[in-house]
This record gives sequence, C-alpha cells and structure tokens, in this order.
Amino acid sequence: MFKRLSLLWALFRGDARQLWFAVRHPRAPRALKVGAGLIVLYLVSPIDIIPDWLPFIGVVDDLVLVPLAVRWLLRQVPPDIAQEAAERRPR
Repeated sequence: MFKRLSLLWALFRGDARQLWFAVRHPRAPRALKVGAGLIVLYLVSPIDIIPDWLPFIGVVDDLVLVPLAVRWLLRQVPPDIAQEAAERRPR
C-alpha cells in the first residue's frame, strides 16, 4: 500500500509541476490562472466541503478533490502550452 501511495504522490507532484509551468506561461489563459488560484485558496482556506475535524473523512476530501481539480485543469490547458510545460517537467 505504501508503494501505491508513493506512486500516487509522484504522479500528483508531476501534475502540479506541469500545472505550475503552464500557469506561468505568458500565453496561459486567464481562466487557468484563476482555477489554479482557486485550488490554492481551497487548500489554505479553513472552509472545506467536509470539515477537517471529522476523523479521516475530513482529510480525505482534500486528498481526493485537489488532485482531481489539478488533473481537470491540465486538460483545459491549450495543447501548445501543455507540450511546452511537459517538456520542462522533470522526469
């Protein structure tokens, strides 16, 4: 199970880096930048969909929703910007 979690962490970290490069691209759409900002705001905000004080479930919503939102935003990136961001992404 620990091996599976480390693989998921590596995938999310790569997606987050790719999104970071895409957001910093000069031709990145404004909606992409706003979406990335909303993800960060959700992470640091004390207001959650499911409160964190609930055992296990409160943390799991962050662990599920944030990677899904990052993956969704990556699908919204224009192809030329996505290709450049993928090339800059460390392997």
